[in-house]
Amino acid sequence: MWSKIQKILNEQKITANRLSVLMGSKNNTTIYALKNGEIKKPSFELMEKIADALEVSLDEFRTK
Repeated sequence: MWSKIQKILNEQKITANRLSVLMGSKNNTTIYALKNGEIKKPSFELMEKIADALEVSLDEFRTK
């Protein structure tokens, strides 16, 4: 999952820390847990927040 998020971050020139801010998070623990593979199956709510923060469709994160 992180590789798809990272691709969008790179395209938009956004850091993981900035993504946390855009999500309205007070810390970046969740994003770094996802990045480091500590979150294997992120919740729908988390992915919704990420998609909203990046202004992309949730479909961007569907497994193909």
